[in-house]
Amino acid sequence: MFSMEIKGVFDHFNITVCDLDKSVAFYGKALGLKEVRRVTAQDGSYILVYLGDGKSPFLLELTWLKTHGSEPYNLGDNESHLCFRVPGDYDAVRAFHKGMGAVCFENHDMGIYFISDPDGYWVEILPLDFK
Repeated sequence: MFSMEIKGVFDHFNITVCDLDKSVAFYGKALGLKEVRRVTAQDGSYILVYLGDGKSPFLLELTWLKTHGSEPYNLGDNESHLCFRVPGDYDAVRAFHKGMGAVCFENHDMGIYFISDPDGYWVEILPLDFK
């Protein structure tokens, strides 16, 4: 048996969405993410859209599957989430997200909150200086 040290580097995180245009618009408005690239299957069975923040190499991959239809995905007890740090006035950002109707959970003791995307995935929002 041999041993080796692997030094992986984050590349992207994938979520599957029902309405690709709605999700792209949500992540653009709520977090300023922009489309970096798009891959469309030759037979039209799927579309992958990679969104980036323009600062880090990490990407959010949105996958749309033609065969799924418009039924919401069953996220079950999925406790996973993305996390974004936001610059500027954190309370103003929270108020903006509340105005969008996107805030789904607030932990006042910790001073953090989460927003929910159109498919029900949670995104934690932190200020840049949160420790």
